Amino acid sequence: MRHQKKNRKFGLVRKVRRALLKGLSRSLIKYERIKTTEAKAKELRPLVERLVTKSKIDTIHHRRRAARLLGKEETKKIFTEIAPRYLERSGGYTRIVKLQRRKKDDARMAIIEFI
Repeated sequence: MRHQKKNRKFGLVRKVRRALLKGLSRSLIKYERIKTTEAKAKELRPLVERLVTKSKIDTIHHRRRAARLLGKEETKKIFTEIAPRYLERSGGYTRIVKLQRRKKDDARMAIIEFI
């Protein structure tokens, strides 16, 4: 039974699932808006929000923690462009907008973007 198991598996093994979320978070920070499935967007949101919260305090420790998940360009962008926008805000940096279902497989689609 899956009682109180909050993470989605997407039918993937742990390594591949982490790589998927890593790639999605890099894309979201790079383009500031991506289109993906609703489930992936909902799984990505807490990860990115934690990153933004940590990057509001610019220390070497927080930069290294962000660099683990992101690339060089994305780490620089989150600390110099994205985090300073939200210094007054205490959370809720992203928005998920639901779209029409995908024709191919009828998957629920969504756009996740920074507010």
